[in-house]
Amino acid sequence: MSAISTAYPLSLSIDYPDRKLSRLTTFFRLFTVIPIAIILSLLSSSSQWGGADGWSYQYAAGGLVVLPIVLMLLFRQKYPKWWFDWNVALTKFSIRVSAYFVLLRDEYPSTDEDQAVHIEIPYPDAKEGLNRWLPLVKWFLAIPHYIVLWFLGIAALVCIVIAWFAILFTGRYPRSLFDFVVGVFRWSLRVAVYAFLLTTDRYPPFRLGN
Repeated sequence: MSAISTAYPLSLSIDYPDRKLSRLTTFFRLFTVIPIAIILSLLSSSSQWGGADGWSYQYAAGGLVVLPIVLMLLFRQKYPKWWFDWNVALTKFSIRVSAYFVLLRDEYPSTDEDQAVHIEIPYPDAKEGLNRWLPLVKWFLAIPHYIVLWFLGIAALVCIVIAWFAILFTGRYPRSLFDFVVGVFRWSLRVAVYAFLLTTDRYPPFRLGN
């Protein structure tokens, strides 16, 4: 019971590819990721074009629902379930694309299946489990994490470059580098869940592991 109560309300794991990875798609990963990255970009941003009659037509409107949730928590102490489901689905899709881009997996990212990326984010009890005022300052309280993650991101980039060469020559992603990059993903996602998805008031721990 103690393990359950102390666990952070988010889990992220990515299956280690204990097999030969595709050297061909690894070499051209910057190009093979483009189609799915375009789809993710359309889902994650809002774009408009204006017609001659003065109307604006929106062809994509998406991204994480953040500000409406802040207002709902502040004034109603509610977190609409469909907003939560959208945020979680978009987060999972984004992590799958990112995992493919940084060579952690070589199967092409699915738009709806979890594949080898496993993320669990519990739905919060907004009235009993969330403070209505904290969403106003969580982004600020997370600043120490932003600083640490900046340095961890540089280290992860070095690991990814080394892994790129390792896969080209051996077909394998070195396990120690894999675990470190996944740990950076996990840390970053914990901060996002706290400061932007707003599903927990528990401050993220400073660690790579679960």
